[in-house]
Amino acid sequence: MNKKEPFVRMTKRAHISRSKTVAIYLISAVLSLIVCALVIVALTHQNPIEVYAGIIDGAIGTDRRLWITIRETMVLLLIAVGLTPAFQMRFWNIGAEGQVLMGGMATAALMIYCGDTLPAWLLLIAMFAASILAGMIWGLIPAYFKSKYNTNETLFTLMMNYVAMQIVTFAIVYWENPAGSNTVGIINRATKAGWFPEIGGNAYTLNVIIVLAMTVGMFIYQRYSKQGYEIAVVGESQNTARYAGINVKRVIIRTMAISGAICGLAGALIVGGASHTISTSTADGRGFTAIIVAWMAKFNPFVMIIISAFLVFMQQGAVQIATQFGLNENASDIITGIILFFLIGSTFFINYKLEFRKKSKEVA
Repeated sequence: MNKKEPFVRMTKRAHISRSKTVAIYLISAVLSLIVCALVIVALTHQNPIEVYAGIIDGAIGTDRRLWITIRETMVLLLIAVGLTPAFQMRFWNIGAEGQVLMGGMATAALMIYCGDTLPAWLLLIAMFAASILAGMIWGLIPAYFKSKYNTNETLFTLMMNYVAMQIVTFAIVYWENPAGSNTVGIINRATKAGWFPEIGGNAYTLNVIIVLAMTVGMFIYQRYSKQGYEIAVVGESQNTARYAGINVKRVIIRTMAISGAICGLAGALIVGGASHTISTSTADGRGFTAIIVAWMAKFNPFVMIIISAFLVFMQQGAVQIATQFGLNENASDIITGIILFFLIGSTFFINYKLEFRKKSKEVA
């Protein structure tokens, strides 16, 4: 008795063309927008076209909204770029939130204590250096224990996020302004010491320059440097890397130092170039969203630009329609969650394909 073949089988793709990959992402994006429209209509009973017009207006409707969308895209992109070398090495750095927080706290400390004493250009350099160093240290701690004792980097880096939150909470007690508010408030509101300078009449131009430079630099580092090659080999197989004479422990520590440093720099962009304050919500979940960005882009920094821009565009638009149509604050999170669900699901069809059973012809 012949065993009947299943109607559908899942098989792993040996290769997929770039055009098919792009097509799958586009289809998933369109489907997510359709489902979002259905959910929005169910909640608001409004014409979905009007709702999507509200999303566009909320994201790029005015010059200010456009630049806020660009600013948020740059921060998300920088964190994703920071996660890229660690993830490519198969070191699961789930600690970007903490690394961003530590970088932001170091920036805030310099703004508070040195804002009145250092010249603007020197303060800015010191802020960058301090944020990079703080994020680097926060990345090196789990890297050391991984290389020395083979600890679980996923749990270690995740727990480091909560330690960073407690350290920031402790710092807020000393920096709260006004006293008793349990918040730091806007740092140097009057003097704007430590605030990123305007370039070309815009406050966020420096953010864009820094992030795009880091994005290009990471692409070159991955593709054309010896260290980038070592990261790729270690990611494929640590045993192969050792056989090739690569010092795996050194690569792990060096790569996490770079990853943490870039995420720490993102903290400087948030505190010095955007919010001008520090709190436990400074990272605001971007460290986790950036994981999705890096993974979906397959660690290609240039593809991350597109994915980051799309996610931030929809997030900013979702906040607008939640306000415009009287929805609660969770409505924007629901819409963002639907979009992420479809985009993450699309990776399944990139890695696997479904084969349907063909009808066999009976011979008389």
